[in-house]
Amino acid sequence: MTIKVAVGQLCSSSNINHNLRTAVKLLSLAQAQNSRILFLPEATDYISRNATHSKQLSQNVQSQFLNPLLEKIKQSKGETYVSVGVHLPGQERVRNMHLLINPYGEVVTSYQKIHLFDVDVPNGPIMKESKSVEPGTKIVEPIDIDGFNIGLGICYDIRFPDFAISLRNSGAHVLTYPSAFTTKTGTDHWELLSRSRAIDSQCFVINAAQCGSHDVNADIEVKDENIKRISFGESIIVDPWGKVLARAKNYTEELTKRENEDYYDIIYAELDMEDLKKVRKNMPIMEHRKPSVY
Repeated sequence: MTIKVAVGQLCSSSNINHNLRTAVKLLSLAQAQNSRILFLPEATDYISRNATHSKQLSQNVQSQFLNPLLEKIKQSKGETYVSVGVHLPGQERVRNMHLLINPYGEVVTSYQKIHLFDVDVPNGPIMKESKSVEPGTKIVEPIDIDGFNIGLGICYDIRFPDFAISLRNSGAHVLTYPSAFTTKTGTDHWELLSRSRAIDSQCFVINAAQCGSHDVNADIEVKDENIKRISFGESIIVDPWGKVLARAKNYTEELTKRENEDYYDIIYAELDMEDLKKVRKNMPIMEHRKPSVY
């Protein structure tokens, strides 16, 4: 049993309509290759300047991004599911959401990011995601697509092995963490974390990534050149043995600008359930775990 997947990489800005157009282009490419699932990054809908800006933009996501995307998926009459990261309004802050959409344009499951990126990276950024984002409080059950159970996470969740193990214990065969890694953490940890979580959980790991320098002023006429944000990129697909099946370019490589200076990339892989079963049979780590001891 196999399933073909596509992973789209882009460089979202603060212009929601622009980001929607790029997402739809990636959907068309994935469908043209008969991909059963298209994985898109965290914050596909927008990258903002700050917490206040994010809260403002989130009010428009449903009408300007999500509803049109659902309609495009429905109208395409294809057979491709879409995994996508978006922001939705919360109480005082926004919710960082991971949605899984079926080919009929219906959201079949959603996950709200639990672990928030509040860090001070040496020689890197100081980030406090909790200033703008409300944390989720629960893991969601993996969703079955053609016999492959898909477990949802988001970005910083990948640093928590217990999160991956919990999804594996809930029946996951595939873990996916749509992301917007910083250049520092991406350079040092991105591939390492992706492969480690695949090995820990004996699942396929599929990580769609933001890549490049984001125009966080795209929605305004007067630009603030002091605000810059760059994402690492290198979207990646890893098998349960930790082997990299496919990867996109990262921000240091030459990124090809396409129509109207849009940047996007896409990678593909065929996931084979027999490969997963073989890894789990030959090295039954779940049976060997001793949670009663540690």
